[in-house]
Amino acid sequence: MASSSFRHFKDTAYAHLAQVGKALSSPARLEILELLAQAPRTVEVVAGEIHQSVANTSHHLQSLKRAELVRSQRDGLHVRYSLAGDDVAALLVRLQAVAQHHIAGLEKLTREFFDEPQDLESLDAATLRARMDAGEVVLIDVRPRVEFEEGHLAGALSIPLSELEAHLDELPRDREIVAYCRGPFCTFSAEAARRLRELGYDARRADISVHSLGESGARA
Repeated sequence: MASSSFRHFKDTAYAHLAQVGKALSSPARLEILELLAQAPRTVEVVAGEIHQSVANTSHHLQSLKRAELVRSQRDGLHVRYSLAGDDVAALLVRLQAVAQHHIAGLEKLTREFFDEPQDLESLDAATLRARMDAGEVVLIDVRPRVEFEEGHLAGALSIPLSELEAHLDELPRDREIVAYCRGPFCTFSAEAARRLRELGYDARRADISVHSLGESGARA
């Protein structure tokens, strides 16, 4: 095989890889992927979540679709988008982890924003499961209920942040409450833990997600 064929193959292969990289080069598109990793959404719903116009959001979604990271399906008058596969969610988790490890500015930003070292519970899947089985920890999922129904960590209670105070009677005061949401940059869990501590609970947030632990949750 001629060397020119090898060169053409490599150039073409890396061009396809660069298409994925280009699609990931927008902060808005990364946030969109995190949202779609929780549950499928219409363009209009995504636009509201990321505080952008429907036109801009549609443009971002089309860029992700061209890179084959998302797929779309007509839903009546709307178009519903979802991730192209679980491997896309895994890619996002790894990208977040690499950025947190190597980019000092990101580590500093998250540390200063959350600002309470005692608020963070560092857990891997095995430790979390062992502590839950031992009755030491109650795990709460504070994402919107539609996201919980799409998939959640096994054993978690669905208590959306917007409904927290209405479900206090479900939470024991003699055990640690660990709240999780969409991942390391999701603020729902930090807010839930803060509110619960103010009410006298032993509460922490965990910067984990359904995808980061690699643990299969119940599927609706």
